Amino acid sequence: MPTRRGSALLAVLWLSAALSAIAFSVAATVRGEVERSATSADGVKEYFLARGAIDRALLYVFWGEQFRNPDGSPRYWTPGMRRLHFEFPNGSADVDFIPESSKLNVNMAPPEELYRLLIALGTDEARAREITAAILDWRSPVPNGISEFDQYYLAASPSFRARHASFEEIEELLLVKGMTPDLFHGTYTRGTADRLVPRPGLRDCLSVFSGGQVEANTAQPAVLAAVGIPPDAVAAIVAARRIAPFISMEQLQRFLGGVGPAMSRLVLGTGSITTLRATARLRLQNGQLSDMRRTVSALVKFAPTTKDAPYHVLRWYDQGGLGVGDFE
Repeated sequence: MPTRRGSALLAVLWLSAALSAIAFSVAATVRGEVERSATSADGVKEYFLARGAIDRALLYVFWGEQFRNPDGSPRYWTPGMRRLHFEFPNGSADVDFIPESSKLNVNMAPPEELYRLLIALGTDEARAREITAAILDWRSPVPNGISEFDQYYLAASPSFRARHASFEEIEELLLVKGMTPDLFHGTYTRGTADRLVPRPGLRDCLSVFSGGQVEANTAQPAVLAAVGIPPDAVAAIVAARRIAPFISMEQLQRFLGGVGPAMSRLVLGTGSITTLRATARLRLQNGQLSDMRRTVSALVKFAPTTKDAPYHVLRWYDQGGLGVGDFE
């Protein structure tokens, strides 16, 4: 009889342990699913918060300088503004204005500028030469029909051929030989005190919409270096425009002194095509902002003087679209 009781007790203990293990497993699974669902829901909320910020920024630009504060300053927006901050009941959002005129034109830039840009972005010399040659091949006609790069592309899976005409979208750069996602989109590098520092990518520096000059107040330091501005002058420009933007070419010329022919590559004024990049964060119950961020971007062409709509959205990026490189 005692043996039977001991066996029964042992069976009950094993059954209890098994049920406890199952219960803990189910609880962990449910907790994980709840956390993932909450994160997903917060992501959706931040997405629409960022979209709303872009819509409000477009409205502010449309209002322009017609509404002013009592002291005469623009109430909503003035040309040259680089960022708008919005506070919402459930969070906040920052909208950055990144003009396409701050970038090199991928279809017009000479090879030496493309090479200097790649070097400034941290690419080694051999890869920089290869990518520069691949970009030139992509945008140039080939008399014999198939280039050396085409043979490389045709051996890929899936196979394709270079356009041998102007780039129509900047994302085509992802197809050229030697390109990597980090080089195109941007990435993070270790900075001082072992902190992660954003490093811009080619899509922050090249465009299919820009002209032959670059806007000095918003161009990436790598772009300034690419057009031939000396490193010390690049650092001086970045430091000065953090305090206040340059308002005239005469002021910029006096500030830089003699930088040679590179001065002719600089211009002031943002042009009509700009990327609006909104980064949103939800407000937690304790009033603090969430660490999670969501970024969306819109490439917009403004046309306020025409009878058509005051702006046209040329491209929409649900996942930010401009990489991690913040313009200085």
